[in-house]
Amino acid sequence: MKFDNKIALVTGSAQGIGFSIAEKLASEGATVIIADIAEDAAKSASEKLKSAGAKSDYTAMDVSDFNQVAEKMKALVEKHERIDILVNNAGITRDGLILRMSEKDWDMVLDINLKSVFNCSKALARSMMKTGGVIVNVASIIGQMGNAGQANYAASKGGIIALTKTLAKEFASRGVRANAVAPGFISTAMTDKLSEEVKGKMLEAIPLKRLGRPEDVANLVSFLCSDESAYITGQVVRIDGGMVM
Repeated sequence: MKFDNKIALVTGSAQGIGFSIAEKLASEGATVIIADIAEDAAKSASEKLKSAGAKSDYTAMDVSDFNQVAEKMKALVEKHERIDILVNNAGITRDGLILRMSEKDWDMVLDINLKSVFNCSKALARSMMKTGGVIVNVASIIGQMGNAGQANYAASKGGIIALTKTLAKEFASRGVRANAVAPGFISTAMTDKLSEEVKGKMLEAIPLKRLGRPEDVANLVSFLCSDESAYITGQVVRIDGGMVM
């Protein structure tokens, strides 16, 4: 149980990849705080972890709101004494070509995907620098290669990569590591709705000839949160089946 006595907070973790990450960390001994904008969903996810014998808590949090994040994180640190692991996973898409993309869709994606990483990391920075800790940010291969129709998403994920390296440089001397993971095509409820033709084209670009699974991402995040990666910081690890080499 490599996360015994560790407190982990995962944003956007009521479902999908975020919940898989929370489930993995909890299965390895961490007390996992489910943070999600939907309180009922966060509570339900936390109860699911506890029903499996894990330790869990939850909080409703709009990660794009600077002041709310600061208040909620302060309360959680007071309640749990510290937070050892922060996984910034929350994210959305609002796809569209630049010529048709609204300012609202640009701002919303940047606020939830990128500003949230700043908000959460800043809110926990002083606490983590006193006790040590790990930050893992969920980026995307789109943040490294761009993609037509996803200017806002690509910019947000590219920003996460740059921010991760900056966090690593600023916090390293105080015993805090920061890394990012960059998933490729992962099988989720969203990809399940795609046509077989679209899925086929996706698979053509992946040397391993399958979509990733949420647990694939969770396994990587777990490694980066653990002492097994104690000499790794400021890195972006792609998990894409070989799609981007």
